[in-house]
Amino acid sequence: MVDTPSLFVKTVADQLRSALNEIIFGQSANVDLLIVGLLSEGHILLEGIPGTAKTTMVKTLAQLTQLAYRRIQLTPDMLPAEIIGTSVYDLNSRTFSFKPGPVFTDLLLADEINRTPPKTQSALLEAMEEHQVTVDGERHELSPLFTVLATLNPIEFEGTYPLPEAQLDRFMMKLLVGYPDGQAEKQMLNRFVDRERSTRFQAETFAPVTDQATILQCRQALNHIRVDDSMMDYILGMIQDTRKNPNLELGCSPRSALSLMTASRAHAAIQGAEFITPDNVKAVAAAVIRHRLILTAEAELDGLTPDAVIQQTMDKIPVPR
Repeated sequence: MVDTPSLFVKTVADQLRSALNEIIFGQSANVDLLIVGLLSEGHILLEGIPGTAKTTMVKTLAQLTQLAYRRIQLTPDMLPAEIIGTSVYDLNSRTFSFKPGPVFTDLLLADEINRTPPKTQSALLEAMEEHQVTVDGERHELSPLFTVLATLNPIEFEGTYPLPEAQLDRFMMKLLVGYPDGQAEKQMLNRFVDRERSTRFQAETFAPVTDQATILQCRQALNHIRVDDSMMDYILGMIQDTRKNPNLELGCSPRSALSLMTASRAHAAIQGAEFITPDNVKAVAAAVIRHRLILTAEAELDGLTPDAVIQQTMDKIPVPR
């Protein structure tokens, strides 16, 4: 029996990390950030080229945690009602009844979210922020574990729509899912040979390691991770520096500061610490901030990236002792 909230969270995180790394090869940093996002009640963007296990990562997470899981393939002709649900008229009772959409789940995988127009993308705004949807003036509550994990393909631009800044800001983190290194990719091939399975890997064959109630307990446990004033000043210093950066048209919002603090607490907790340190902040800063920054045209022409700006900020802000 663990005796502190942080050790309780670490035990759960270690089990999840171990199981996920048995299935997802070469993505250990993103696996940690995925766990951080889940425990922080944060929505996550997954950007990467096809075939890098983005969908498998989410499906496996749902299987290992026993969370309800729904997947929607977003397309240009999809309507908002296909996501949040609609009122259906019953001829027998002559009344309207609400038919829930796929948002009524714990983990929602929104595949290729930038392939659907802004009107449909905006259908997720209320759900992501308030854990509810409103249809015909009636509010419908979502699961307390409701989390959106959306994928983006960075190399295809035809037939895609940019995500509005308001929606991007509602995602706690954006993870960049790249190629695994050579050793990890060979390990993946060896695993398939050893198991004598087909190349379609079935995550459903792996036993759960935790459940819904435990995830909710972990979220509550994060409230016990201490954040000293010096660490609050450190976080605010990073956030406020982006608003003054001449290479940026748009810096971080106040929601960014809350997200960075919450993600830092979760990162500290999965390591068994009872308070956050600058290392925890630095570990999650790029994922929390990168999608909220808009570079100036001149900065883009110079080849500057959001991650480079974040690194400049981290180098500039004094680290508290």
